Amino acid sequence: MRTIFIIHGSYGNPQENWFPWLKAELEKQGESVTVPRFKIPTNDQMGHSLDDWLNEFDKYKTLVNDKTIFVAHSRGCSFTFQLLPKLGVRIDSLFLVGPFVDYDQWRPDIYSEYDSFQAKPYLWKRLRQLVRHVEVFQSTDDVIPVSEGQFIADWLKAEIHIFKNAGHFNVATYPKFTQFPELLDRVKLRL
Repeated sequence: MRTIFIIHGSYGNPQENWFPWLKAELEKQGESVTVPRFKIPTNDQMGHSLDDWLNEFDKYKTLVNDKTIFVAHSRGCSFTFQLLPKLGVRIDSLFLVGPFVDYDQWRPDIYSEYDSFQAKPYLWKRLRQLVRHVEVFQSTDDVIPVSEGQFIADWLKAEIHIFKNAGHFNVATYPKFTQFPELLDRVKLRL
């Protein structure tokens, strides 16, 4: 059986942006879709914790197999870069929406909020071995430069889709991102 995971990003939750819409659309196709809720910082905490996210995912790890698809947004992409080598299970596909590699390089003012996700190097070669198909979605007007997505696409031998005026693919930058039909179309090609 296949499970499709949708992984939210920083300060996110399963009910925001295009996540509920994508889940519903994929379930109409008969797919099993899981959108985990990861711990996010409260006002008196600094930063997200990779260990907290990995511990939360432990309850889902038995659902990961060679038919699994991950759709990740923003920090969710960084999470999957750390998660997949730890699981060591080959999956079908990984869709990366607004991913980044080196947050410190272009946002040193708030890097401390992201450091646990980047404290260990990403194992690009191992990721290539573990994922059959990868696609990257990047926007020309995102705070994250297109060069970040291109770097990831190059390392993972992935197809990259560059959008104009898509911001960070969320409702905070463009209200239209309660849906994401282009992403749905690409995921459906892997079903």
